[in-house]
Amino acid sequence: MLSIQAITMRFGGLVALDALSLAVPQGGVFGIIGPNGAGKTTCFNCVSGLYRPTSGKVMFEGADLTQVPRHTIAAMGISRTFQNVALYPSLTVRENVMVGAHPSHPASLLGTLLGSARARAIEDEVREAADKALAVTGLAAMADRSIGELSIGLQHRVEIARALAASPKVLMLDEPAAGLTAGEVDALRDMLLGLHADLGLTIVVVEHNMRFVMKTCTEIAVLNFGRKIAVGTPDQIREDPRVIEAYLGGAK
Repeated sequence: MLSIQAITMRFGGLVALDALSLAVPQGGVFGIIGPNGAGKTTCFNCVSGLYRPTSGKVMFEGADLTQVPRHTIAAMGISRTFQNVALYPSLTVRENVMVGAHPSHPASLLGTLLGSARARAIEDEVREAADKALAVTGLAAMADRSIGELSIGLQHRVEIARALAASPKVLMLDEPAAGLTAGEVDALRDMLLGLHADLGLTIVVVEHNMRFVMKTCTEIAVLNFGRKIAVGTPDQIREDPRVIEAYLGGAK
């Protein structure tokens, strides 16, 4: 479904990704792990269009995304969250989630300014998409609250709802468990597995919380210095000596 083909990303003399290739199967929960600086978020940025790779391709359902604008990639069915919560503090929970629905419900600027019937209908569709995303993430009762009232765990959930509002085929989550308590991590896992089962989503997760990754993902790729050093099931990754050395401290 999603194929990263020999992607290299250079920032001057720094090679953040070095001919990285990954294949994300449809309908799976795919994890990407590795030490700090391994290239995990850079990989996400190349897939979502935030970066243009120096070389290589990102293929999605047969289409080359390498030169596709970010908003078009989102409209094609790839949504993501970010390492640091990137919400609008002056907006309500619902309004933040509505932002995520706009790429899949485009309206003309003129029609919006003039309040045309079509623009009003699109805004109704956006609100409906946001309310559905709030419902499936357990946030419906908080729709009219301000972002500042919510815990960091709930703010992460709002970001996921915003990504879901675009009706994605692939949901990409960048460190969704960061800053969460153990109970919040378990609740996040239950929610994601529920979304995966109920919506048929393909989910890709970058995460440092190994317990979360091992209990959530069906397949895991391990990066180190911009290269893939291992890929396999959680059990295979847990026992891989290259992973143990690079990521888990060098000894079992």
